[in-house]
Amino acid sequence: MSSGYHRVAQPPTVSGAAAPPMRVCAADDSFLIREAISAVLGASDRIDLVALCDDGNSLWAAIEQEEPDVVLVDIRMPPSGDREGLSIAARLRRERPDMGLIALSQYSDPLLAVGLLRPSAQGRGYLLKERLNDRNELIEALEVVARGGSVIDPVVVEQLIDGAQRPHRSAIDELTPREREVLALMARGKSNRAIAEDLTLTKRAVEKHVGSIFMKLMLEDEEIVSRRVAAVLLYLAGMPESRVVAEPFLSAAESI
Repeated sequence: MSSGYHRVAQPPTVSGAAAPPMRVCAADDSFLIREAISAVLGASDRIDLVALCDDGNSLWAAIEQEEPDVVLVDIRMPPSGDREGLSIAARLRRERPDMGLIALSQYSDPLLAVGLLRPSAQGRGYLLKERLNDRNELIEALEVVARGGSVIDPVVVEQLIDGAQRPHRSAIDELTPREREVLALMARGKSNRAIAEDLTLTKRAVEKHVGSIFMKLMLEDEEIVSRRVAAVLLYLAGMPESRVVAEPFLSAAESI
């Protein structure tokens, strides 16, 4: 096994389990955050935390050795500092496009969140580190990303929605309060069925709200959840699909 990262010991797999646990490699340069990740994920029978790393180099060694389903990575850590998590994301997109990734950040940065969706939102997530306090929420996010979906922290979604309420983006103001609730859940990667459960609505009612949202925002209605997330967030950020966005993300990709 490659040196430079910690292989996390796991409890024995329960016989007769419906599916093998999801394999996760995680990295953060903070000892306390690594301890939190280990405590939250290490004891779950739904997760096999196969490696816990303290920098980008050891994380990539773990990725090559362990071939995880999802990578959980700090945005800012050694060796490159501010761009390390984005560099890992860009390299994964090129070399292992089917491997999921969730970027963890201490602070909400909508530009970086949107940048992670380029050129594709499939299998990408952006969460604040405070989500480590909720085991079920974090594991659910990992499972969504592992299936090729997208997850964006609700704080970022709220900032994008609030920031879009300007005179030159008045289409947002045309949405009803219920449509804004649906849009916020869409941007977090929720399916129509999940949105219906969260809001105590029928699936058909959610479908009508989604259709109305896309009509008012003049966006193409997509059945694929990750495409819906990308369309909504790029719109809210004022960044149409045809435009190159998130220069920090692209710079990180070019520097590898």
